[in-house]
Amino acid sequence: MPPKTAGSKKTEKPAQVIKPLVDGKGKKRKAKRKESYAVYIYKVLKQVHPDTGVSSKAMNIMNSFVNDIFERIASEATRLAHYNQKSTISSREIQTAVRLLLPGELAKHAVSEGTKAVTKYTSSR
Repeated sequence: MPPKTAGSKKTEKPAQVIKPLVDGKGKKRKAKRKESYAVYIYKVLKQVHPDTGVSSKAMNIMNSFVNDIFERIASEATRLAHYNQKSTISSREIQTAVRLLLPGELAKHAVSEGTKAVTKYTSSR
């Protein structure tokens, strides 16, 4: 071990104290929750590949992907409603947006799954 010299003295920083979130009244405040599709992505993964896991990085990528696709579908559906002078987006606009955005067979599967989900929802009400 080399001898310590005056110039190479390290200054230790005090340990950082993590304070709980406190509002103006001195009560603990809950941390804001982050919304994510992680639970649903994981459920689908387990349906398709029960013995496969997913890393947190991959889950973040999948979450971003789902958000991006939903945003694209919503904007395309909004555009379609505007073209037809309608102020409401219906399942028809969503279906057309999906057909325009997704390629070939993927669009067919998405439309059939969407139709199935809407039918299941309306029959349960």
